[in-house]
Amino acid sequence: MDENRGDEIRNDGDGAAVGAAEGRTDGGRTDGGRTDTVRGTAGGNAPVPLSVLDLVTVGKGRTASEALRTSVDIAKLAERRGFHRFWVAEHHSMPGVASSSPAVILAHLAAHTDRIRLGSGGVMLPNHAPLVIAEQFGTLEAMAPGRVDLGLGRAPGTDGATAAALRRTERLGEGADDFPQQLAELTRFLDDDFPDGHPYSRIHAVPGPVQATSDGGVQSPARPPIWLLGSSGFSARLAGMLGLPFAFAHHFSARNTIPALDLYRESFRPSAVLDAPYALIGAAALAAGTEAEARRQVLTGALSMLRLRTGRPGLVPTPEEAEAYTFGPLESDFVDEWLGNIVYGTSEQVRAGLDDLAKRTGADELMITANAHGGEARLRSYELIADAYGLPTL
Repeated sequence: MDENRGDEIRNDGDGAAVGAAEGRTDGGRTDGGRTDTVRGTAGGNAPVPLSVLDLVTVGKGRTASEALRTSVDIAKLAERRGFHRFWVAEHHSMPGVASSSPAVILAHLAAHTDRIRLGSGGVMLPNHAPLVIAEQFGTLEAMAPGRVDLGLGRAPGTDGATAAALRRTERLGEGADDFPQQLAELTRFLDDDFPDGHPYSRIHAVPGPVQATSDGGVQSPARPPIWLLGSSGFSARLAGMLGLPFAFAHHFSARNTIPALDLYRESFRPSAVLDAPYALIGAAALAAGTEAEARRQVLTGALSMLRLRTGRPGLVPTPEEAEAYTFGPLESDFVDEWLGNIVYGTSEQVRAGLDDLAKRTGADELMITANAHGGEARLRSYELIADAYGLPTL
């Protein structure tokens, strides 16, 4: 994950600063005929816009196909109840998380939704060639015009050995250290604006802007807005310096939330994308009919994370298995700390917890992730939260 480092933003090799990431998007306030594709609008009586992060979790006794169908059902529910956006995250070599290919999943979700914004939370940039990401998200933009977000992270989204297999190199630090240059290259591919004489000046990401300049070509100038994701300070600072929206992983790095958001706001420079900071935080939350039932559900995710952190990744355990598990003293400490970062309980308890989180952090948007064994509990949770905030059924 991101480290709170003081790296300076460097050039991408052709004299073009990484600040090119500010380039031509439709993000920003609605002015001068430009549509805001970054900021959301709070619905009902929610304090900020509410969104959804889905990990496509696979529980014991369930298949990946069932997990993907559940993700479609959650996306459709989120759209129907007025959640602002729906993101999926890149993970690898984890049996309980079937989201190794965000672009593929997003294409599937685009075919089953009409209005909700869809995006990556995120694509791990060091794992991929920037041109490939530009092509994938250009294709998604063509499938779902005006509602695709490109969230980027600099961590591998997996363990070191798997990262080496993905990148075909043993030099794992190289990808993360080169993140600013990779970001600049990706941005130039998205905008199709490498300068003359650059080795890539005759290479074009398709679908993309080049089609508008081809004989008889018609192509929207819009492209997915770039978000930077992080769990500590590096991406917070970089997002601020580039004037980009920032998403922080509060759901697994709660101690760093406020310092990272403060750093983002302090570093922020207005850009063509945003004239003021816009920070989203991921929040783990699950609502159920009773507090006891909510705890029963979130305990499955806590046990799953305990196993992952101790080198025993697997499918998400059932509530019965989690209840029957005997936790050792250190394991109990881990679980208690983990559950302490989750907002769970009845719908009113969850609403109060999310309200407090928004107030404490000053977040501009809350992206809720509900981790539990079964899709039924997750679907019910989002419905209860929508009801608690009076979100209209669209």
